Amino acid sequence: MARRKPSTPDASIIIPVYNEEALLHDAIVGLDERLQDIGFSYEILITENGSTDETREIAFRLERKYPVVRVLIGDEPNYGKALRRGILEAKGTYVLCDEIDICDVDFQTTAMNLLRADQADMVVGSKAHPDAHDRRPIFRRMGTMGINFLLRVFLDFHGTDTHGLKGFHRERLLSVVNRCIVDKDLFASEFVIRAERAKLRVVEVPVEIMEKRPPSINLTSRVPNVLKNLARLFIAIRIRG
Repeated sequence: MARRKPSTPDASIIIPVYNEEALLHDAIVGLDERLQDIGFSYEILITENGSTDETREIAFRLERKYPVVRVLIGDEPNYGKALRRGILEAKGTYVLCDEIDICDVDFQTTAMNLLRADQADMVVGSKAHPDAHDRRPIFRRMGTMGINFLLRVFLDFHGTDTHGLKGFHRERLLSVVNRCIVDKDLFASEFVIRAERAKLRVVEVPVEIMEKRPPSINLTSRVPNVLKNLARLFIAIRIRG
């Protein structure tokens, strides 16, 4: 039985989805079951972005059946817009950004403990942390290393990862979200880097990642947009300040 959703949950768990009909139902049901005794109230925001399969219909069925589930709809495949939409619509004091093929309750618990103890403003689940276990295919791991290198060189990033699992105090980070200028894949990176540059307490924790399915959008097709937005961020952050 799903827990009744409070009007102001402790945490909003945001999960962007695109063409995830094979994973969506079982992932959300399993996540809700594992969260039942976790020690904080929550809502699960499925933020759908332009799916062409049955993802949207499955999401609405989950929303009707589970009071903790809320569905937000977008009209284009755009991870950054989907994530931003979830953050802006979240009702929780804290926001936990997850991925449908991960749903990492261990990370969520660790992040909430750090945030509620006021030991961090943002917690990043790092795949590249020295103690992390990144079990994805080598091509995916090389992609993470490549983008991290570019972020360090062009945007003076000091951490080890920006994309994927995150938790943060919503009100403290809302102004940072509103300053972000790019979307799609680099929104998450800009968000973390702007938080770092704003001298907020960004804490990294290691995570274990295992690929459950190939990426819903081909990785090589993302490269032109990533490079374009990287150039925009270099001008906005390093030159204009």
